Amino acid sequence: MDYEAALDGYERFEFTDGPWTRPVYRKGSGPAVIIIHEVPGLHPLVVRFADHVADAGMTVFLPSLFGTPGRPVSRGYAVRTMLANICIRREFHIWSSESSSPIVEWLRALARKAHGECGGRGVGAVGMCFTGGFALAMMTEPAVVAPVLSQPSMPIAAGSKRRAAGLDVSRAEIACAKARFEAEDLTLLALRYKSDALVPDARFATLKREFGDRVETIELEDADAAPAEIPPHSVLTLHLRPDGISKATEERVIRFFKERTGA
Repeated sequence: MDYEAALDGYERFEFTDGPWTRPVYRKGSGPAVIIIHEVPGLHPLVVRFADHVADAGMTVFLPSLFGTPGRPVSRGYAVRTMLANICIRREFHIWSSESSSPIVEWLRALARKAHGECGGRGVGAVGMCFTGGFALAMMTEPAVVAPVLSQPSMPIAAGSKRRAAGLDVSRAEIACAKARFEAEDLTLLALRYKSDALVPDARFATLKREFGDRVETIELEDADAAPAEIPPHSVLTLHLRPDGISKATEERVIRFFKERTGA
């Protein structure tokens, strides 16, 4: 099946940095925004969000880190991706609460490339679910100026209070982000559904404690979510409704990118 038909209108290229090469899909014009997909992969609803960002006057870069680009979401596909790809690959960490995944270094390099090609004040970045914390870890790259954490689900809490409060980044990365937020007058956006067990209350409490008024949190109710096979979780994709607070959240994210990147 030609799943990549979902990415019609996007230019595909291979990007290599260090030991990793991944396909990246690009569309639009203006300052760059890197959209890092959730589990199980670069599915059509991530592409839909990217289309909206591109329509707002920015160049979207969609790296494919795992899964099959363009393949729709299903529960079985998500489980297979976790077991056969993410859990056993050394570029990802799923348990540690005080270090980021090695693939983040590749994403920082992609941000440098995107900024060099697209200009503007800097690059926006959004991580989703498994990749939610990646956008914060990318703040050690000076080109990144607009980080968004959408339902940041790592590290997996699994009954551990320490992991439940973890941010999937190192203390050095947190310190760098805090220093840049103050020196450059930057902020962070964080999104979740309040009922989402994958994004514990303690994790958002840590964000608020660490970043204070430099973090803007948006926490939605179950009633704000579109019906789906799984409970409310994916703020910008699977559970995005075309109206109400859900749609307003997407609009806030796009406006945040425009403000920070100078689109």
